[in-house]
Amino acid sequence: MLKRKYGDRAEWQRVIDRKYSQSYLDTSEFKGFITLIETIRVTEPLSVNYGEKKLCIVDNGYIWLQQFPLEKNHSITTMFDANGEIIQWYIDICLKNSTEDNVPYMDDLFLDLILLPSGEMIEKDADELEEAYLNGIIDKSLFDLAWCELNNIKRDIRKDEFKLVNLSKQHKDILLNESIS
Repeated sequence: MLKRKYGDRAEWQRVIDRKYSQSYLDTSEFKGFITLIETIRVTEPLSVNYGEKKLCIVDNGYIWLQQFPLEKNHSITTMFDANGEIIQWYIDICLKNSTEDNVPYMDDLFLDLILLPSGEMIEKDADELEEAYLNGIIDKSLFDLAWCELNNIKRDIRKDEFKLVNLSKQHKDILLNESIS
C-alpha cells in the first residue's frame, strides 16, 4: 500500500505552533493545489545530511510550500529558512495528487529527488522503491513509472524547463498574502 501524504501535515508532532493555508490554482503555468506551513514554533530543529553538507530544514520561522500539480506524478516541497531563502526543493515521485476532505495529498511512490539552490541533484530512496517492488507493494509498471518520472524531471531541471522550482517563491507569496487577510 502506498503512503498517502497530506499537505496540512496534521500529524507533524515536531511543529507545535503553525499557520496553514492552501489554495487551488488554474493558470497557464500550474494547475493544482498549493499549501503553506509556517512553523512558528518547533520542539527542536530538524537537519539532514547530504554527504559533507548538513542542512537545517525545519526550525522556528521556517516555511514549507508544497505544490500538488494535478495530472502529474510528482509533488514538490520547497523549504524556506526564517529569512525566506530557499534551502532545498524536495521532489516526491508519486502515483497521483488529489484531495481528501478538501486537503491536498499525494500517494508516494517512494523515490525522491532533492534539488539544492546550487543546482546539485540528489536521488533518494531508490532502495525503498526497489524494496516496495520486490515485496509486491507496487508492480513493475509503477516501478518503471517512478524511474521514468525521476529521469524526466532531472532532464527538465538540466534544461531549465522544470517550471515548478521557478514558481515556488510566487506560490509562497500568494499563500502568505492570503493568510494575512
